[in-house]
Amino acid sequence: MKPSNLLFSLLLASPGAFAADAQPLLAVPGKVIYESKLDTAPGAPWKTAKGKWELVEGVLRGSELAEDKHGAVTRLPNQLQDFVVEYEFKFEGGKSTSLSINAVKDHMARISITPKSIAIQRDDNDHEGPDKAVVFARFPAELVPGTWHKVRLEMVGDTLVGQVDDLIAWGSDPLFKTTKAAPGFTVAGQSVDFRNLTIREATLNPGWETAKAALPKPGEKVAPAPAAAKGKGKGKGKATAAKKKAE
Repeated sequence: MKPSNLLFSLLLASPGAFAADAQPLLAVPGKVIYESKLDTAPGAPWKTAKGKWELVEGVLRGSELAEDKHGAVTRLPNQLQDFVVEYEFKFEGGKSTSLSINAVKDHMARISITPKSIAIQRDDNDHEGPDKAVVFARFPAELVPGTWHKVRLEMVGDTLVGQVDDLIAWGSDPLFKTTKAAPGFTVAGQSVDFRNLTIREATLNPGWETAKAALPKPGEKVAPAPAAAKGKGKGKGKATAAKKKAE
């Protein structure tokens, strides 16, 4: 095993890798900003923009509604600086989901997840203008419906680290230095479940440069995007467009 791969494995060796006292990567987690098991009926402070959000079997479930012509979206009203977000999700028939972070105006960054791929990216920040999304990494994946997976997003200064299970990537952009706003979930299709959400303040890990050396460089691991699912039926053929609108 190469030394960088060995360090990468050691960082992920414990099931508690997402715990506040785990070996930090970019961020050292601090004070809790928001924490919820997501085991109660949806309500304040969450703001639902689109879709159906409900309590199902003790966890939050998001589902796209065909009449919305838009992916399901729910967000918290918080404005953030440096932070760490952690939660768990599982596919229950949904086509895609994301953890989305907005800028004060428009979008900033996200971890975008389908059953076949995981992308960590800076978002398009102007939609109608010249700005473009930048994919730092896209990993092939095999996410089985009904199985819980862990997500972690760290943002400190101009850098982010995104993690889904043992897949990790990082990237930097000046946009990330600005105020982050409205962290939230998106869902395309029916449905995706969520639980155990925590948002913490964060400070830069003094060992970040060492940790970074074990991770792929931005753009180094960018697999082709999976082809859109074919077929007829409710929501079929609209996943890509709905997801884009939801973002």
